[in-house]
Amino acid sequence: MTYNNDFFNLANQLIAAGKLIDSKGWVPATSGNLSARLPDGTIAITVSGKHKGHLQIDDIMLIDADANALDSKKPSAETLLHTALYKRFPDVQCVLHPHSLNATLISKIFKVAVVLENYELLKALCGISTHESRVVVPIFANDQNIARLSEQVEQHWNQCARGYAYLIAGHGLYTWGASVSETLRHLEVLDFLFECELRLHGVKN
Repeated sequence: MTYNNDFFNLANQLIAAGKLIDSKGWVPATSGNLSARLPDGTIAITVSGKHKGHLQIDDIMLIDADANALDSKKPSAETLLHTALYKRFPDVQCVLHPHSLNATLISKIFKVAVVLENYELLKALCGISTHESRVVVPIFANDQNIARLSEQVEQHWNQCARGYAYLIAGHGLYTWGASVSETLRHLEVLDFLFECELRLHGVKN
């Protein structure tokens, strides 16, 4: 398959994002998946089973909006969770899914949702201008049936206002944004605030 410049641009951004996320220890082994949407609506996403800290161009592939592969490569098993977000939120251009220690721990401690409130760093999330803000990160039970899990997430958004992220219990975090750089910023904010909450609850020293 012949890839265009838009693909190579976003693929290189995802490769750089993978290196940054790996440097923080947020994608151990071959965990996690990363994606970004091209202007034509197709999606660049990491190939299944690749270490996110050592990605090469060949480790990024193209899928359509319905999660169908557009080349001969195999996408992440959780591709539907990416495409559901792109369909739901037209302005979302990147989805990042790491398996950080803080996200994994907090998803096991808070059973329904994590509430982040009155933190100055909330202002680093897109659209928030005051620390007097409240961000709810819902938690969903882990499920190897990704289609069923995706449907549960969709049902949540049908009933609740749009957020910045969600957690899968014992698994990891999904967050998104209008660009790769914005989504990385959201990821750093959320992971830091998760650690704050863990320490407040006596989980980490």
